[in-house]
Amino acid sequence: MIHLIVGNTGAGKTTYSNALKLTTKGIIFSIDTWNNTLFIPDKKPHDGIDWFLERIDRSEVLIMNLVKQLEESKIDTILDLGFSKFIHRQKFIDFATSNSFKISMHYLDVSKKTRLNRILQRNKDKGETFEFEVTKENFDFMEDWFEKPNNTELKKCIVINE
Repeated sequence: MIHLIVGNTGAGKTTYSNALKLTTKGIIFSIDTWNNTLFIPDKKPHDGIDWFLERIDRSEVLIMNLVKQLEESKIDTILDLGFSKFIHRQKFIDFATSNSFKISMHYLDVSKKTRLNRILQRNKDKGETFEFEVTKENFDFMEDWFEKPNNTELKKCIVINE
């Protein structure tokens, strides 16, 4: 089973993924961890969203290969990849469908106020789910960037409200 974890910045995707791991015994792929480990150390001040998206696309080639291997071993995968855009979610739904893998989408529907408070607290505490500081500017950018799942997606998805 592939679990797509969807939610805007600060929704609690990584925390939710960790809880889901306990019940599914799945393997988590968190794009924040990949970015922090592989890319952020090389990021230049002028590198923007396109720079990140290119690297995320390349990472997802490897992630999909690993998901195939895990599915063959009957191990769930928990994809904490943001899934901010419909087309990104659809890419993984198509991948699952073409490989006859079961898929479940989990949408964390959390208010902007709650999410911002979580981000500010996480930046301060630098606790278990902290990978890098999310600035208010980054948070505001993601508010406009994120595409909430549409009605068709929501019918097929587990919705978690705050």
